[in-house]
Amino acid sequence: MKSSEQWFQSLLSSAGVAINGPQPYDIHINNPAMFDLVRRQGTLGLGDAYIHGWWDCPSLDKLFRRLLSADLARHAGIFFPQLYGTLKAHLTNLQTATRAFEVGRRHYDLDDDLFQAMLGPTMAYSCSYRGSGATTLNDAQLAKYDLVCRKLHLVPDSTLLEIGCGWGGFARYAAEHYNVRVIGLTISQHQATFARTYCAGLPVEILLQDYRSFSTPVDAIASIGMFEHVGPKNYAAYFDTARRCLRPDGLFLLHCIGNLSSTLCTDPWINTHIFPNGKIPSMRQIATAIEGRFLLEDLHNFGPDYDFTLMSWWKNFHDYLRTSGPAEKIDSNFQRMWQYYLLTCAAAFRARSLQLWQIVLSPNGIPGGYHPVR
Repeated sequence: MKSSEQWFQSLLSSAGVAINGPQPYDIHINNPAMFDLVRRQGTLGLGDAYIHGWWDCPSLDKLFRRLLSADLARHAGIFFPQLYGTLKAHLTNLQTATRAFEVGRRHYDLDDDLFQAMLGPTMAYSCSYRGSGATTLNDAQLAKYDLVCRKLHLVPDSTLLEIGCGWGGFARYAAEHYNVRVIGLTISQHQATFARTYCAGLPVEILLQDYRSFSTPVDAIASIGMFEHVGPKNYAAYFDTARRCLRPDGLFLLHCIGNLSSTLCTDPWINTHIFPNGKIPSMRQIATAIEGRFLLEDLHNFGPDYDFTLMSWWKNFHDYLRTSGPAEKIDSNFQRMWQYYLLTCAAAFRARSLQLWQIVLSPNGIPGGYHPVR
């Protein structure tokens, strides 16, 4: 039987990665205990070992692009954390109305200064759009905001519901540039407080409220980067809510990360450290949930733009650490965790393991057909 080190080295070699090699994507071992940890816990152990400083890599994004492209997760087999997560998701609704607020407390309620530094002036915590030719993060995020508004055919004085409004960036843009009234829902107290100030003086109402309890009729709905927190057991309730609130001639835009396969739970490391109770949907899961509720008008995939977005966030985060000196608020473990999160996610989009979908839906179909906007 192979030792844990031999097993791990064999996996890496199939992706062209070496241990203590000269390439920027090679892994450098600081503590051999990481081999047993990874063999026991898979991706959870690999990420935790990195947080502990048991291994390093000059370029995490290049490393994981190789690992994901080689589909190493499938070759490595099933580990207990993954099996436990799948069983738990099968038996339990991990995203009930009560549990929905957990990700707000544990992730979105982190220091506002961190998110402001990382996200930039738009405060957009979702994939930017470079299809307009944008070359900077700020311009690409503004282009995404405008793309959503144009896809929704927004007209002045109409009412727009944003399910998952974040820090209010899109609500502010839509109110300022398209003269609409916006109702934003969030499950984060920090986001609600920030967004109310950020949108002050505009026809924007921010509610600390779960989507399931909303019932006001609206002319249009946007949900940007929130559906990943809904969970398969709640997809029907989510789309039922949207259908109940959306007027018959309205449009609903869903902007979400997409998985290539239909699973019940997310990666154990991401679930443990970054987005508790999250779940990235597959196209089949979305299609099943909208059947009988909405007509699909348009599907747009610009997943590669998320690589650019995440690498831009990483640069901003790195600059924040280097210039602001926030060591009192952000310890070394958090820095390594956040680096691992941003760079491995960038690699997933670069390897095309994850997608970014914008889906336009209508209750009854647009007369004469919907004309796609790009």
